[in-house]
Amino acid sequence: MSQPPQPPPPPQGPPAQPGGGFGAPQAPSGPPPGFGAPPPAQPPAGPAYGYPQAPPPPPGQPAGGPAYGYPQAPPPPPGAPQTPPPAGYGYPAQPGPGVPGQPDMATQAFGAVQPPQPQQYGMYPPTAQFPGGAPGGDGGNGKAKQRMAIIISAVVALVLVIGGGVWFATKDGGKDDEAKGTTGGQDAGKQGGAGGGGAKAPATIDGKLLFSVDQPKVDDLVGVKGHWVTDQVYAKVDVYKLVGYGLSGGQKWEIPLDGEVCWASRQATADGKTAVVVKDGKPSSEKKYGGPCTQVVAIDLNKGEKLWQKTAKAGDQDIRFDEVTVGGGTVAAGGTSGGAAWTLADGKELWKPKPGEDCRDDGYGGGSKLVAVRRCGDYSRPQMQVQTLTPETGAVKSVYKVPAGLQYVHIASTDPLVIAVDAGGSTGSSASDFLVIDDSAKEAKLRSKISTENGKFTPRCPSTDVEGCMKLAITKDTLYLPSEEHASGNTQQVGRVNEIVGFDLASGQSKGKAEGVAGSTLIPLGVDKDGYPIGYQEPTYKSGGRVVRIDPKSFKTDVLLKNPATTADSERRLTPGTHYGLWSQGRLYLGSSYANKPSSVSFGKEYLTMIFGGS
Repeated sequence: MSQPPQPPPPPQGPPAQPGGGFGAPQAPSGPPPGFGAPPPAQPPAGPAYGYPQAPPPPPGQPAGGPAYGYPQAPPPPPGAPQTPPPAGYGYPAQPGPGVPGQPDMATQAFGAVQPPQPQQYGMYPPTAQFPGGAPGGDGGNGKAKQRMAIIISAVVALVLVIGGGVWFATKDGGKDDEAKGTTGGQDAGKQGGAGGGGAKAPATIDGKLLFSVDQPKVDDLVGVKGHWVTDQVYAKVDVYKLVGYGLSGGQKWEIPLDGEVCWASRQATADGKTAVVVKDGKPSSEKKYGGPCTQVVAIDLNKGEKLWQKTAKAGDQDIRFDEVTVGGGTVAAGGTSGGAAWTLADGKELWKPKPGEDCRDDGYGGGSKLVAVRRCGDYSRPQMQVQTLTPETGAVKSVYKVPAGLQYVHIASTDPLVIAVDAGGSTGSSASDFLVIDDSAKEAKLRSKISTENGKFTPRCPSTDVEGCMKLAITKDTLYLPSEEHASGNTQQVGRVNEIVGFDLASGQSKGKAEGVAGSTLIPLGVDKDGYPIGYQEPTYKSGGRVVRIDPKSFKTDVLLKNPATTADSERRLTPGTHYGLWSQGRLYLGSSYANKPSSVSFGKEYLTMIFGGS
């Protein structure tokens, strides 16, 4: 696969400090790459790799593609100022008429800054990413472009209200998918998500609350984040313990723990084994918040047994861990002091931090593979790496060097390998961009980049968490992200609405979008056993939440489960937008991340967990 070229090297700054500084020049011999830019190749004829390709414009129409997953704006009136196409990932913005070609400092530092885009059908408020307009300044055209964006928004909004359809830029020239009987998306005959699409729509189940556990009564805030579903049991982190239930309720077992659970692996093996990090002691008069997070505990969920409990030492001190995961038969825990690993079967230590090391593992992503996020050099100005490991030994199979200046890296998926980074403009989600990595060779390469576009898409990746991303779903070929909420454009609907947009991992282009329901938020929940993306529609003011399945070809949604309105207030408190939710075997499992002291203000009964289903 051919790769895009590098831009001309930016002006060189002072020599890099030992360990690498923020935005410091890189050591490799060639010109320094832009943020996330692939290796150099021949100059492309069009936009850079990783951005949606716009269809050829008709005669007289200006070039330039739409925002991801949104319709194209009609051509501006004759004489109106033109908006330059978006800059490629890792490239400075291309100058438009009268715009100097020199990129600004933000572009030089990150290479990921895009010029302002015209707003699409009034969906998003204008955002001024650069003072005075595009990078380098646009003279007196800034205000004219803002006026033009407003005109375009109004025209497109009118067209959409009248036509009732949504268009996408596709490889076949942006044909109207509404004519194909879809809700929008790429050519319905092409390969979709991992599930392939086209399967018979399942019957909608009128759900009920099958089982619930009341919120524990505590005197202070206690973390209880973590739950799992196997073919035999539903297990939930509780206050200083783990508890196993039948799939439809009823306690089966209980495992006491030494203290509060600091982190619970999202990963569990096919035979129901997982791991947690636990504090070394409960709160006391000497230690108000209990001991440090040093204890790694492996659990057999199906049997309700503790397999082993281990620590890793640096000298005579136990190492503190922030996270733990299970990948390839190995339990790996990481944090600011580095990472350690043990065999899942018997707890044999495989590796731990070495004294004097300049690099340390922040954390790991698990599953069928084991991937480490490694930090080298000064902690505040590090060089970050993403390493695919041999789980049994920790040997490095592949390395991707994260662009300098980025401090926190999130593993969204290990297979395919997708990471999230924050180069600014993420509006609090700590994920401005998703990078799809090919780790099949020793030197990993960037496949594509998908931007959250300054908050137009709203995944959630807590800043220091490695394996903590939520509000997204990833299949073998598609990343699904929720859009921000916006006016529905329908006077018959009350409240704001959003969509789930699918992005092709190979190209970074949008493939289509699944429509939400006005008055609530549609959130990616995960992927079912058949490879279909699953979404959760939050409760509205008059109905309970819903679980929907998204067809990866047509992006049509089928309602799998409709929860009752009578428990909507309590269900809303456990929304997967805030707490990690699970969909398995036709049931929805919602669990709280914390237990807290009861409040005098209540909006529905508080539960530790709620299980919804048809039977």
